[in-house]
Amino acid sequence: MKTILIVDDEPAARYGLRRALESKYRVAEAESAESASNALSTEKPDLVLLDVVLPGMDGLSFLKLIRDQGNMVPVLMISALDSAKTAVEALQLGAADYLVKGFELDELRQRVSNLLKVASLEEENDLLRRQLASEGQFGAMIGRSEEMRRAFEIADRVASTDSTALILGESGTGKDLLAQEIHARSTRAGKAFVAVNCAALPETLIESELFGYERGAFTGAAQQRRGKFEQAHGGTLFLDEIGDMNPVTQAKVLRVLENRTIERLGGSQTIPVDVRVISATHRDLPAEIRNGKFREDLFYRLRVVTIELPPLRTHKADIGMLADAFLKMHGARLGRPARLGKDALAALEAYDWPGNVRERAGTQRGDVSWR
Repeated sequence: MKTILIVDDEPAARYGLRRALESKYRVAEAESAESASNALSTEKPDLVLLDVVLPGMDGLSFLKLIRDQGNMVPVLMISALDSAKTAVEALQLGAADYLVKGFELDELRQRVSNLLKVASLEEENDLLRRQLASEGQFGAMIGRSEEMRRAFEIADRVASTDSTALILGESGTGKDLLAQEIHARSTRAGKAFVAVNCAALPETLIESELFGYERGAFTGAAQQRRGKFEQAHGGTLFLDEIGDMNPVTQAKVLRVLENRTIERLGGSQTIPVDVRVISATHRDLPAEIRNGKFREDLFYRLRVVTIELPPLRTHKADIGMLADAFLKMHGARLGRPARLGKDALAALEAYDWPGNVRERAGTQRGDVSWR
């Protein structure tokens, strides 16, 4: 039986909600945010009915608190005021739905039923994703070797948190795909995923790309421009090849991670940003630190969770699986199913793959059989 936690300081309101739901659900009650916090641990509710107006900490502040703590229990906000502003704020903070007092009990029951069904589907999807990760699939990435499954399992666990993550691996191992899938499985999935290749931008441009600029900040700045941090507000910023970032920009990125604010070039206004940062590099950052090329304090900020993607030459047992997947993909595109011959597979497994999975290798005539 599903458990519903009712959080309302009015005994009569709690009584009415309990009577409407107790025939189908187990119901727990709390009269304040403080007692509700304890009930979340002891009752482990499947859904929370949360009043906006509470003594002490109000409902919206409590909702923000539990989301910041990583608790994603569905919350149905209830308010005596028909305020669009309050409703929008509640939904932005992570409420699943919003009801104004005076609602019909049948409507309440239907909303509760719908939210619990959605939550059950999400739990099933999470279980399936975890199962696929343990079996060797993480979004578009595949690999059954121990090294790949370990990377997938760590990525799956960190995806549901808001932790900063650092992905290590050679070029072509799939660092960008891993970052995209972490974002897709996170609570920020509905927001922007913004990627920046730090190695591809010259030193003179990277700061303006990341932080934006005000009109007139430099020659050619004809109008204001929002940087990547602002563009990723509410979502995820992927800093690819961060090991190639120059020291001056490193210091500014560190300041953003510490203060969660930015300033555009040429501006003095402090702008708050809510961004989850995932970074990646093929470089040996401890060695870069020893050589004075990378800031040690930034390194520790970035590597809250570290995920290592192995080079393909160290998990060649996955080559057959990868080859089959690529053949199916290209066969479907060409309308010609294909299979890989034994000699071709042996040649692929003997190769060292310096470009890793991204590398394209030619095949000799007769290696691939088109059916």
